[in-house]
Amino acid sequence: MCQSCRVSIAASLFDMDGLLIDSEVLWHKAEVDIFGTLGVPLFESSSRSTKGVFVNEVVDYWYARYPWSGPSTNEVVEMLLERVGSLVESEGRLLPGAIRAIDLTSERGPVALASSTPLALIHHCLEHFNLTTRFASIHSAEFEPYGKPHPGVFLTAASSLGIEPSRCLVFEDSTAGVIAARAASMRLVVVPTPEDRADVEFLLADLVLDTLEELSPDWLDEQFA
Repeated sequence: MCQSCRVSIAASLFDMDGLLIDSEVLWHKAEVDIFGTLGVPLFESSSRSTKGVFVNEVVDYWYARYPWSGPSTNEVVEMLLERVGSLVESEGRLLPGAIRAIDLTSERGPVALASSTPLALIHHCLEHFNLTTRFASIHSAEFEPYGKPHPGVFLTAASSLGIEPSRCLVFEDSTAGVIAARAASMRLVVVPTPEDRADVEFLLADLVLDTLEELSPDWLDEQFA
């Protein structure tokens, strides 16, 4: 579709882990620690194949491949959430350009957060970094029938703002998030890690950045015009 024929953007939807907060590495660390005690062969040096996927689905994924005895899958979910929350407090940091990107988009329309992370941990992380009040609404795939790559959490976030999905701009870092945003017919900015950048899914994005520091006000003006 030609640029002049496209509808203007009216709202922005942000992922959280790996995009605003450097927490994907903390999720991986927690998974290596906890799954390791259960006999699942995860290693610090390996990539996180379940990036962007809802935590319950991550636990089910590994249990189906390496079933363990002992704690239930629900108990493992709680162990992971507690561990990640602790790691965010002790090691977490905002990623470059995160605050600037939220500010730039907020100047042009409402901003919501749509994450695969359970809502209690979302609030824990946002409060730790004083980000809670920067979002008009906050949503978790915890309350959707399916997590990303299903578009449910993005569609719910758009509905909460009263904005049509096609008029939303999504900011993501994972392939699961990319597929979810495109399935929702939303425009898309991605900030992949260097090791993930070659993934073909990122070719679906309207804009690929190395960091959110590169987000251009002029580019945003074109989208919101």
